[in-house]
Amino acid sequence: MTTRRAPRMRVRRATTVALAALLLAGAPAALAPALASATPVAPASAAPAPASTTSSAPITPAPFPDDPTDPYRAAEYWLDSLGVRTAWQTTRGTGQRIAIIDTGIGAGPPEFNGAVVDGTDVSGSGASDGRTPVGAVDSNHGSWVASLAGARGTGAGTGVVGVAPEAELLSISVGFGSSASVPFSDQVAEAMHWAVDHGATVINLSFTTNTLDWDQSWDDAFQYAFENDVVVVVAAGNRGSGTTRVGAPATIPGVLAVGGVDPTGIASVEASTQGITIGVSAPSEQLLGVSADGRIVQWSGTSGAAPIVAGVAALVRSAHPELDAANVINRIIKTATPAAAATARPDPLYGYGIINAAAAVTASVPGVTANPLGSLADWIRLYRRAEVDPEPLPAEPEAVVDPLPAADPPTPPTSALLPSADTLRYASLPLAVVTATGILVALGVTAAVRRIRSARGSRVPRSSIL
Repeated sequence: MTTRRAPRMRVRRATTVALAALLLAGAPAALAPALASATPVAPASAAPAPASTTSSAPITPAPFPDDPTDPYRAAEYWLDSLGVRTAWQTTRGTGQRIAIIDTGIGAGPPEFNGAVVDGTDVSGSGASDGRTPVGAVDSNHGSWVASLAGARGTGAGTGVVGVAPEAELLSISVGFGSSASVPFSDQVAEAMHWAVDHGATVINLSFTTNTLDWDQSWDDAFQYAFENDVVVVVAAGNRGSGTTRVGAPATIPGVLAVGGVDPTGIASVEASTQGITIGVSAPSEQLLGVSADGRIVQWSGTSGAAPIVAGVAALVRSAHPELDAANVINRIIKTATPAAAATARPDPLYGYGIINAAAAVTASVPGVTANPLGSLADWIRLYRRAEVDPEPLPAEPEAVVDPLPAADPPTPPTSALLPSADTLRYASLPLAVVTATGILVALGVTAAVRRIRSARGSRVPRSSIL
């Protein structure tokens, strides 16, 4: 495994990728994170949540306070439908660190007290700790995403709680849209490196670019995460925002791309998309999110499905600290509940199925030696091969060539008016022979003609007798 390097101090240079709708309703179609709708609901209690611990050893937690009469907690239907409450009997994510690369996690809401342990800004317009939301339209998006992954709740068993409520969060603020002062591809590459360097075990990316390919700077950034044993979870995108098929980063080999389903487990029409790279599905409709100012809204989109899965990945890593990222992903996809409407496994709408947190944490799953969702390193070798130094050719025995004959000595220069040996040999002499032969033939013919004439002239004519 590659050793984590020291934190980088500058933004990596890269060309700008062509970015399209990033999942958020009401946001500009060119760049925004992933949401179909957001409806405010009454704010929760302001009581702070207890701070998380940092032990990486598996735990047997005390009973988790959970008030079924609390309207917010009851509205989080995925806690039961995905077996999250059952998984909490084993672990609640202690010892894991989820990096939220998004618009920033608000510093005010009590749901994040003790949850956000570090952060940074790579957009050039946010606060150095990543806690000042970035963006004029989508600034709450990062807080909504973070609340689904690791919100602490607002009291003893009440309020919005994340899937991994004892995991730590890293807030890395990025800027979407043309107004960002740093190219988006550069921001993502820098954010990925920063997250790895600051201890992330899970990275969540709730955006899409609506293009199958990605900027080359992402090759190094994502490979750096994979080499450092980080699970990377990404949103597949939403049809409602113009994403008809998954786009990068959900097309990068090795990432866990997440599609969306409605509360009944059917693929969402507006708040999801399709593609062969989808690994699993999770709820993407009627989700709750804590805004940067503390308001709680109902929203939808695979931007919300992704952090639910990221939270489950943190639960698995906490319960099974011996597993590497490839085996964490393998447990998640192999224990997913097959979708009733799926036609294959994996299916272009559901992937391997709907995530099952309880099974992912507790089931017996055979290990693997490679990421079942592909290898970015292999992809780079295949598709970037023209940009890689060629391997040396194998050595071959040296060919033996006979020496050439000695060259003729040079001919001394002569006057242009005098014949040379070559002209005499190849021109004058053959011409003389031909000429002489012609003359002899002509003389012979002339002599023969004369003899014939002479013989005719010497004959005596016969007399006629009357």
